[in-house]
Amino acid sequence: MLTLTDNAAQAIRDLTANAPEPEQSGIRISSQGEGASALTLTLATAPEPADAVVENEGARVYLDPVAATVLEDKSLDAGADDQGSVSFLVTEQSA
Repeated sequence: MLTLTDNAAQAIRDLTANAPEPEQSGIRISSQGEGASALTLTLATAPEPADAVVENEGARVYLDPVAATVLEDKSLDAGADDQGSVSFLVTEQSA
């Protein structure tokens, strides 16, 4: 299952703090088009019915079935640039 770094959890909490339903809001990673050639990340107020839910320290990530399979052995990290823009990075899980 996808894991979240502390940086990613904090970034997700920051992004969802002002959402209409902050206690359920998170980010959703879903597949675009056929197969898993592209994944998109969007803010979500709740999971879709078939989504897998990853939660860490109050941060929620919703994964559609394709994204859940693709990211099964991955870790989600986050960072910010000098202007404060957040970017997410998928890495291999460390042993």
